[in-house]
Amino acid sequence: MICVDLARVGIAQPDKVLFDDLSVTVSSGDRVAIVGVNGSGKSTLMRLMAGTQTPDEGEVRFGRGVRIAILDQDPKLPAGTVAEYLGDSWEVAAVATSLGVQPLLDRGTDQLSGGQAKRVALARALVGEFDMIVLDEPTNHLDLEAIEWLEQRLAATQAALVVITHDRHLMDRLTTARGEGRIVEIERGKGYIHRAAPGASAYATYLEGRAARHEQAASEEATRRILARRELEWLQRGAPARSTKPKARLRTANEIVAGGPEAAGVRGADLLLDSGSTRLGNQVIELIDVSQAYGSHVVFHDVSLLIEPGARLGVVGPNGSGKSTLLDIVAGRRDPVRGEVKRGSTVITGYADQQTSLLEPDAIVREIVAGPLRQPDWEDRVLLERFWFDSTAQYAPVKMLSGGERRRLQLVMVLATKPNLLVLDEPTNDLDLDTLRALESFLDEWPGALVVASHDRTFLDRTVDHVLAIDAGGTMRRVAGGVQGWLAERAGKSGVATNRKPVSDPARAATPKKARAASQYTVGRRLREVEQAMARLQRQADRLNEQLVATTDHTLLASLGAELATVQTELAAIEESWLDLAEQQTG
Repeated sequence: MICVDLARVGIAQPDKVLFDDLSVTVSSGDRVAIVGVNGSGKSTLMRLMAGTQTPDEGEVRFGRGVRIAILDQDPKLPAGTVAEYLGDSWEVAAVATSLGVQPLLDRGTDQLSGGQAKRVALARALVGEFDMIVLDEPTNHLDLEAIEWLEQRLAATQAALVVITHDRHLMDRLTTARGEGRIVEIERGKGYIHRAAPGASAYATYLEGRAARHEQAASEEATRRILARRELEWLQRGAPARSTKPKARLRTANEIVAGGPEAAGVRGADLLLDSGSTRLGNQVIELIDVSQAYGSHVVFHDVSLLIEPGARLGVVGPNGSGKSTLLDIVAGRRDPVRGEVKRGSTVITGYADQQTSLLEPDAIVREIVAGPLRQPDWEDRVLLERFWFDSTAQYAPVKMLSGGERRRLQLVMVLATKPNLLVLDEPTNDLDLDTLRALESFLDEWPGALVVASHDRTFLDRTVDHVLAIDAGGTMRRVAGGVQGWLAERAGKSGVATNRKPVSDPARAATPKKARAASQYTVGRRLREVEQAMARLQRQADRLNEQLVATTDHTLLASLGAELATVQTELAAIEESWLDLAEQQTG
């Protein structure tokens, strides 16, 4: 059965077209993911599919009697208690328990935080008989266990699914679970549909299709430049020569010269900024027997942790376990009730928390980044542009930004302080995939230390070397096997370690006999440096190979061949170093 059919729909805002001439049909069992940069119109398209908004042009038709559940990005709940809103059934009880909503059942909907309201609204969307379920960032405000449960439930449902999500793990599983997997991409006012072959990854299909489109645009731009040079030569011959050409040719020449390709959405390389940060000394942050409690409720206790230069630490745990509290202590925003915190004299901390709602609604974007003590300058402008804030957006008030754009703005504000220790609390919430990949690339090259709490499995796998778990009872420990190892433990698939206090060197915690070995933090940092050097040498080798193919000059061939042999020898040596370091890290 057809659930919804969008025929050549379009939506425009006063300053831009979100999309036009877009046609999408969703039938029973289909899996559709919507992607695009923040502010591109993803949520708008989702609301068209759910029937809560009408298009400026085109037509939206719904199947007869189709039942649709919708989860908005910022849901507004009706007055009453959570229990009244959700209803009373065994299914409600099961879903509420899995999503951590059970303790909220007697609370009024007007007493919920934004994250609590999102979880309650998600529970409502998952309960009942629906033909199509439409979800906007459903994993926001869920912990890793709840995301695992949600993934399994959605994969098993017979209903059609339309999902906006930055969780690549969730996206890939849902779009390949059953039915036809598709990704609808919105970029610069246009819609593109990527269809995956049966059993293939829809996310990978989207990336391949997008890369091919951008490569085609680059090829067309190269042709345009050649034509532009020819037209410029003709224009520069002067008025007599131009008078022999028709006026249409003159218009064409100017159009070619002035033209250019549309900007590609991915700008990851642009985010590899020179942070200008103060270099970290040998000491960053050390927590010694730190405990935190609120009244009689102990959040965690006896936590000892040494954060070294170049450390990459991920913090996981159920909602309410104290992840944000621990990050507050690391960042110096909160004092523990017991224990000692030592902080290096060179540490400059940049902290991005979850409270984007605290941004002043009427404040101007560029002025927020500059701060209250100075005027915005060219460095602020460049930094904003690298995070997709163009000249118009830089002068916009915060209240005009989407949730994802506010999250991006918060990251810019943090980076503008030029920190050498980044503390990030759920940084992926509301981010689009482009910004997320770019942030991962930035962190991969960034020389400072990183402590991050996140529920995004792919993001943690990409950015951290070690995962620290806060367990029930308030203890913290290093987890073998990273995020997946922790989830396996929680599911009872393996034994749970009982080390109450993580030591400064996780390698010593795991293998006491190797106390003199380099710390895992150091090994991880060296691995990243070696990988960067490998990539640089490989680029040199590729360039030399291209030059060898393109020349017939015997002298040049000999020179290039000798240079290539040297690069290949260096590459082979550095690959051996990489293998050795990788063995140290996994051993």
